[in-house]
Amino acid sequence: MEEIQERLKKLRQAMHKAGVYAYYIPTADFHHSEYVNDYFKVREFFSGFTGSAGYLLVTEKEAFLWTDGRYFIQAEKELEGSGIRLCKMDTEGYDSIEDTLKKMPKDAVLGFDGRTVSASLAKSFKKALPSGKLKYKEDLTEKIFLRPKLPQSVIENLPEDIAGESAVDKIGRLREHLKENWADAIFISRLDDIAWLLNIRGRDIPCNPVVLAYLYVDMEKTWLFTGDGKTDIAYHGALVRPYQEALRFMKSSSVKGRVLLDPGSVSVIFEKAIKKHAKPVHGKNPTEAFKAVKNPVEIRHLTDIFLKDSLALTRFIRQLTTQDKSFTEMSAADALEAERKKIREYREPSFPAIAAYGPNGAIIHYEPSHEHETTVERKGLFMVDSGGQYLGGTTDVTRTIVMGELTPEEKQAFTDTALGMLDILNAVFLKGTSGMNLDFLARRRFWNKGMDYKHGTGHGVGYMLNVHEGPQAIRMRKAEEELKPGMLVSDEPGLYREGRFGVRTENILLVEEAQRTGDGVFYRFKNLTWVPIDHKGMDLEKMSREELAMYEAYQKETARHLRPHLSPEEFAWLQEYAGIAAGEGE
Repeated sequence: MEEIQERLKKLRQAMHKAGVYAYYIPTADFHHSEYVNDYFKVREFFSGFTGSAGYLLVTEKEAFLWTDGRYFIQAEKELEGSGIRLCKMDTEGYDSIEDTLKKMPKDAVLGFDGRTVSASLAKSFKKALPSGKLKYKEDLTEKIFLRPKLPQSVIENLPEDIAGESAVDKIGRLREHLKENWADAIFISRLDDIAWLLNIRGRDIPCNPVVLAYLYVDMEKTWLFTGDGKTDIAYHGALVRPYQEALRFMKSSSVKGRVLLDPGSVSVIFEKAIKKHAKPVHGKNPTEAFKAVKNPVEIRHLTDIFLKDSLALTRFIRQLTTQDKSFTEMSAADALEAERKKIREYREPSFPAIAAYGPNGAIIHYEPSHEHETTVERKGLFMVDSGGQYLGGTTDVTRTIVMGELTPEEKQAFTDTALGMLDILNAVFLKGTSGMNLDFLARRRFWNKGMDYKHGTGHGVGYMLNVHEGPQAIRMRKAEEELKPGMLVSDEPGLYREGRFGVRTENILLVEEAQRTGDGVFYRFKNLTWVPIDHKGMDLEKMSREELAMYEAYQKETARHLRPHLSPEEFAWLQEYAGIAAGEGE
C-alpha cells in the first residue's frame, strides 16, 4: 500500500499547486460507462480498488472511497493499509459524498476532470460545496497516471437481419421524437446508445461491444466522432470526424437551436460547450427507451442464443460435478468459457466471470485470478455468474452448484434464493407496473427472517451490447420505469454470509403480454434461461405444496427445452441433477 500512498502524495502536491482543496475521481470514462478501458482506470490507480463501481475523493489530509453493497467486502480488503476510508453507499452511519462536501471549509475548491463528471453531478457538487467553487478544466492526474494508448478497434456494421431495424429508420424515429419535444438536435455521449442507433459494434471496452464515440444529430445531418475519423465504412450517412474534435465541434456555430442532452450522461464540459451557440435542453436520451424494447428479429435471435448458452452452462455443470479431476476457480471459469467457444456465434464474455467457491461467494462481485487460486472442493457451494457476447445476443446467468454436503443454513439460503427467482419468473402484473413493485417477491422470504441482499434483483440486458442496460430494473429504489413487452430483465436474488458462503440464482426474462380483461392489460415474463437448479440444494421438506409445484414445473420445462440437444447420457444426468423422475421432462 506504500505505492498507493505515494500516488496520493503526488496528487495532493498537484492539488496544492492548482489551488484545489479536494479532488474527485470517478470510475467513469468520458462517456460515463459502467465498465471502462484501461485508458480510463484512474480511480483504480489511485485507490487500489478494482471494482466496477465507486468513486474517490481526496482532500489535503484525508481520502474517501464510496462503493455499493456488491463491493463492501472486496473494498475493505483492497483498501486495507492505504489510508483511504471506505464509505458504504445507502448504508446507515455513512455520509454521502454530498454530505462530505457540505462539511468542507467555506473557501474550499473542488477539482475534477470535467470530461468524466456529468452535468447533473457537477450541479449537485456545486450546490453541496459551501463555496460553490468547482475547477474542472485541468486533469490533475495526467502527470501521475500514465495512460496507455487510447483504444481504436475495428468498427462492424450490423446487417438488418441481425439488428431488425435499419439505422436510417432508427434515426428517423429519433428525429420524430425531437420534433415532438420541441428540440432541433441531440447530443449523445453514451456508447451503447450510439452503437444501437447506428447499428455498429466494436471492441474499445472489454466485454462491451462498443466504440469510443460522440454523436450529434440535427434534422438534416448526423455527425459521428470516433477513432481518427478516417474510415471507408459508411455509417448510414453519418459525417465521420476524429474523436478528439468533438468538443471543438460542439463549441462551433454548427451547433445551434435547442439541443437535447441527458445531463446524467453528458459531461459538464460538453454542456458548457453547447451553451456557446445553442440552448441545452435537459432530458433522457430517447434512444435508451427505444433500445430497451427488443424488436421481433432481436427476440428471435435472443431466444436461440439463450438456449445455446444454457446448454453450454449445463454441460459445464455436468463436467464440474462428474469428472474425477480437481478444479480451481479459474480453471472452472476457463472450462465454462471453452464450452461457450464451441458455439458458432460466440465472440467474448459479456463481463469477467464471477467464479466463487465457499467463502469467496460472499464477495458479491468476486473475480478470481491466477495469482490467488482457490481449489473447488467436494463440499459446500460454488457460485458461477457469467455470460457471453454473441452474434445475436448478450447473456448473463448465475447458478450456485452444490459440491458436497451442505449445512442447514446453506440449504435454506439456497432454497429461499431459488424460490425468490421463481416467484419473479411466475409473476403476472398489470400494465404500468415497475420493477419496484415486483422486487418484494424475491426478498420476502429473506425479510421474514430478518435478512437481505445488498444489490438489485434485476437489471436490463443489452442486445449485443452492455450486459447492464436501462432504464428498466427490478430493485427497491429508483426503479420507477414501467415494464413493457419486449424488455429484458435479469432475475437474480441471493444471500451472502461473509467468511462462509454466497448463493445467487439468475435467469433472464422477457416481458410479454399475458391477457386483456375488463380490469386492464396484464403482463408476464417469458423465460429465456434454461439451466437446471441443483436439486441437492433444495430443502423440499420445508417447501409448501405451491412452492413444490412451481419448482418442479421449472425443472421439467428446463429438461424439455434441453432434451433435443442432449445425448442420452447427458439427459440421464440432467434428470438426476434436476430431481426429475425417469420419463419426465421429455
